[in-house]
Amino acid sequence: MKLGFISDLHLSEAKPSTTEGFFKFLKAAEQEFSHLYVLGDLFEVWIGDDDDAPFALEVIAAIKAATRSGLEIFFMHGNRDFLCGKRFAEEANMTVLPDPFFIDYFDQKIALSHGDNFCTDDLEYLAFKKEVRSDSWQQEFLSKPLVERREIAAGMRDISESHNNNKPVSIMDVATSSIHRFFTDHKIDLLIHGHTHRPYTHEIVMPNINGIRIVLGDWHETGWCLTLEDKEKTLKEFKL
Repeated sequence: MKLGFISDLHLSEAKPSTTEGFFKFLKAAEQEFSHLYVLGDLFEVWIGDDDDAPFALEVIAAIKAATRSGLEIFFMHGNRDFLCGKRFAEEANMTVLPDPFFIDYFDQKIALSHGDNFCTDDLEYLAFKKEVRSDSWQQEFLSKPLVERREIAAGMRDISESHNNNKPVSIMDVATSSIHRFFTDHKIDLLIHGHTHRPYTHEIVMPNINGIRIVLGDWHETGWCLTLEDKEKTLKEFKL
């Protein structure tokens, strides 16, 4: 049983090369993996499951096609695509996971997360997340016409990028205290997450804790995938 983990593809009509690279990756994944986990921000933005844009439908079709050979695909919400709902998952034939999600694999307790929950020093982002994840905000947003939702989403993305450009880099990374607390509370061996766009394998050494944190990379000219096979862990970058 070979597992694959990816995140932060940020697929959009504006980046067709990344989308085509993802489609090629899916075809290879059909043969390589038994399980593929997408840990958030598959899309640059998702405005609702009723989006009938050709781009959205094409991505859904490609994901569903990859599952026909028996590949199981799991999806976790990111900060860009938290509105991906039940209809999207059913049409793409994916299983939606809560964040965090825990699996046992070859005597390892593994935690999966998008990763933004660990960025506890970024108080502005946490306040924004609390607002947009509320039922009232989402119901109001999803009640608007698709055209208006696209305009709102574009504006929110521009504001987010502007704010991020003015923040210290350290604030947008995970807080060490949050990571240590998570390892201590859940007694895990391995944490896999994305969000920060800083691919790396970190050793976590604390009293009574000896674990690993693997950060997945974002996709642009290259893609990133973590492979687990037995107890081997391989984080690799590849051309799209």
